[in-house]
Amino acid sequence: MTMEEKFSERLAQLRMAKGVSARDMSLSIGQSAGYINNIENKKNLPSMAAFFFICEYLGITQQEFFEFESRDPQKIDELIGYLKKLDDGQLENLMGIVKGLTKK
Repeated sequence: MTMEEKFSERLAQLRMAKGVSARDMSLSIGQSAGYINNIENKKNLPSMAAFFFICEYLGITQQEFFEFESRDPQKIDELIGYLKKLDDGQLENLMGIVKGLTKK
């Protein structure tokens, strides 16, 4: 899969996780109604400035956009905030649970 294809799929994934239509997102970032749809359909790529607006709209950093294995960066950020409040014992217990959940 090319980087352009990954970019298009990632944008669609994050937009849908936010629960917004491509049209509404396009208009919200100051673009024409079909702008996001054209990116998701691999007809176009955003300018650097538009990419920054896209990330701001999605509430994520540019780095988080390219963390393709992360389905919902906002939830992960929220979870990390809670994790920082746990003591060592709680973190160890939680680590065991997470390891169990992610075994394949």
